[in-house]
Amino acid sequence: MRAILAIDQGTTNSKAVLVSDKGELVSRGSAPVGIAYPKPGWVEQDPQRVWKSVCEAVTACLQAAPDIGVEAVAISNQRESVTIWDAETGEPLGPVVSWQCRRTAEDCERLIHEGHLDRVQSITGLPLDPMFPGPKFRWLLDRAPAGRHLWVGTIDSWLVHCLTGGQRHACDASNAARSQLFDLQKQAWSEELCAIFDVDISVLPEVLDSAADFGTTLGLPGVPDGTPIRSAIGDSHAALFGHGAFNPGDGKVTFGTGSSVMTTLPGFIAPKSGITTTIAWRISGKPTFAFEGNILVSAASLPWMTEILGLPDVAALIDLAATAEPDGPGFVPAFVGLGAPYWNSEARALFSQINFNTTRAQMARAVTDSIAFQVYDVFSAMQNQSGGGIGALYADGGPSQNRFLMQCVADVLMRPVMQCKAPEASALGAAYLAGLSVGMWPALETISRLPRQSQLVSPEANDSAERRKTWGDAVARSTWNPAIVKGE
Repeated sequence: MRAILAIDQGTTNSKAVLVSDKGELVSRGSAPVGIAYPKPGWVEQDPQRVWKSVCEAVTACLQAAPDIGVEAVAISNQRESVTIWDAETGEPLGPVVSWQCRRTAEDCERLIHEGHLDRVQSITGLPLDPMFPGPKFRWLLDRAPAGRHLWVGTIDSWLVHCLTGGQRHACDASNAARSQLFDLQKQAWSEELCAIFDVDISVLPEVLDSAADFGTTLGLPGVPDGTPIRSAIGDSHAALFGHGAFNPGDGKVTFGTGSSVMTTLPGFIAPKSGITTTIAWRISGKPTFAFEGNILVSAASLPWMTEILGLPDVAALIDLAATAEPDGPGFVPAFVGLGAPYWNSEARALFSQINFNTTRAQMARAVTDSIAFQVYDVFSAMQNQSGGGIGALYADGGPSQNRFLMQCVADVLMRPVMQCKAPEASALGAAYLAGLSVGMWPALETISRLPRQSQLVSPEANDSAERRKTWGDAVARSTWNPAIVKGE
């Protein structure tokens, strides 16, 4: 049996799956990554641990299917997380600065004050927010030892370096598009942006198509040296591709620590209203564009609330939420500020409209509802900007496997949601791209016909309109800045 080994390197875990030439998921493996919070608002990881977790996940996956030969390797990765290493020795020279990290908030404010916001957004489709890597690259470079040959990059480029034994420094266009250093129209690193963020263009990786030749493996456990690496793509983009969302208007929500809402576009549309424009994928030199809204904290609020309420696990929290009476409080999970469509770094997490009658179940429901309401806000902004409707809507990621959570999303959006029964949509998308690159599947039409396990979740009659008012009040309180009110 021919198979693609797809690596999905995420924020909390690295996963590996084998995907057969029939599009079937043959085996899985996973390993934890670990994450550190050295200061309030700072989030980072160990690049060596990231690589080790990939090796552990691959080993577990291959051991579960020992008779399957690997035809090619595919990469899907957490985005906006960046790191730095010695180009000659491969030694990490700093941490992985996570997409969640807010350490560059002051740098972003300075760049906005200097008048760079409109220009950066017009070239990259991205706002000046600490989530995005431009200032993070400079932060890493400022702390690197002198006299070294430096390479910096997104996580796909770090994995390509590790997988090839240091022979290649490359990323794909979807990851480059999230760097704040890439010109979406010219499809190249921008000297102007590199000057704004003070990053030497020579330390950046070569930008390839999402389905391309990224070199061959060297030293990957269980995989013969010389196995081709034939795709790399950001995890959210990979999920969109994995669903076969190839038509303009098709969209998906990837639920995880945060959430990514993405819809395919007919061409480039300049972003506004808190939404970003990005490259969904690039094939044969032709980019496909997408709108995206990045939600900073989504399912990450569930274990937090589980512990606060003294419940045994997240499943118990969701079961409790399902019993809640109406007229509960609102909750905004702005633990690290609010992402799309607000992009407010000063927003703070809070409950609103709590009174003596508020129950534990209502507080649990407010937390689960916050996942759906954030998605609603992003989709509303997308529809207002595009002027068109949303086509097929898919949901993936671990939390998408919970029927109650997906029913909440369908009810709030007032539209059906296709619940993907296999949570590995990102890995599947990367595998499809690699298979396309090696000729396992000849065209997108072939990939669109591959079997997919999914279940339609239709909206039910509900009081979501009233609950949206409570949500809106909570957001207003979360983003209220007394310093602004006082004129400070």
